[in-house]
Amino acid sequence: MAEIESTVKVLERTQLFRGLKRRQLEGLAQRFVEREYAAGEAIVTQGQGGEGFFILVSGAADAIYNRGDGADVTLNSFGPGDFFGELAVLTETLRTASVVATKPTTCIVLTRWDLMGLLRSDAEMAVAVLQQLAARFSMALARM
Repeated sequence: MAEIESTVKVLERTQLFRGLKRRQLEGLAQRFVEREYAAGEAIVTQGQGGEGFFILVSGAADAIYNRGDGADVTLNSFGPGDFFGELAVLTETLRTASVVATKPTTCIVLTRWDLMGLLRSDAEMAVAVLQQLAARFSMALARM
């Protein structure tokens, strides 16, 4: 139970899950698994399938886009509490960028099947998550 409680605490601090009730967070927490990555290790790879949604618990990582000419462009840097992979998971598309740990990193990961199952079974949760995604995209567009 201590592991689920620590995962709930991470979820409470994650923007995507703001507004969820305690029971919803506990249901999510039961489905996350913890993964560790060494500095320099790819967490996800551009062009591969997106089967997981990731939240950084500790460490740091960079989102890196490989352009067609072979040049790498750093798109974003992630730290504890940041998340990525939501688009590939929700749309069943390939990863649009790689995410590489820049120091030893721990993530919690939720599979596509678990996330979609939870969203289908709890309309209130689905609406709350969609509202947070819309806010995230609005902020990203405003920075352009």
